[in-house]
Amino acid sequence: MNIFRTAKEESGVTLTELLIIVSIIGILTVALGFSFQGWMGNYKIESELKQMYADIIDVRTRAMTQNMMHFIVINTNNYAVYEDTNDNNAANPGAGATDDHPIPEYCVSGTFNVKPKTLQYSLGWTGTISFNTKGLTTSSTAISIPITIPSGNHPDFDCIVVYQSRVGMGKMSGGACVYK
Repeated sequence: MNIFRTAKEESGVTLTELLIIVSIIGILTVALGFSFQGWMGNYKIESELKQMYADIIDVRTRAMTQNMMHFIVINTNNYAVYEDTNDNNAANPGAGATDDHPIPEYCVSGTFNVKPKTLQYSLGWTGTISFNTKGLTTSSTAISIPITIPSGNHPDFDCIVVYQSRVGMGKMSGGACVYK
């Protein structure tokens, strides 16, 4: 009987080592799973907010380049974009896109009827934002548009603030959107 074993004879993994490795992998999987779910929730909120932000910037740019007033009508769960093609300074369906000024991404396919963009999360402000031909809002005060956040989510951005001459995303603090 040889009491001195060589390294060649001790190949393999013990049951204890295997159980420890499986336990560590299980703990990491559970911890990362909860982290991933929170991250996805924050991503969905920020993604929707960034899409609305991009649309507001797009409308502001269109107002300047087309030398025509543009409007965004914001409701609790959707928003719609209008051009003032009849120069009545009002956001109404009659002032929507025409054959001369189509806005395909904001219209029902094959028509010039305005199509509201539906939101998954509710907005905390409703109303109309008007942009004149210089890209400025007609509001003299800043407009804060917060998004309703489900509990347990903490996105980096949770509101849009529209100043007279600029638009930005921010974080709600004390009932106001703080521009980041």
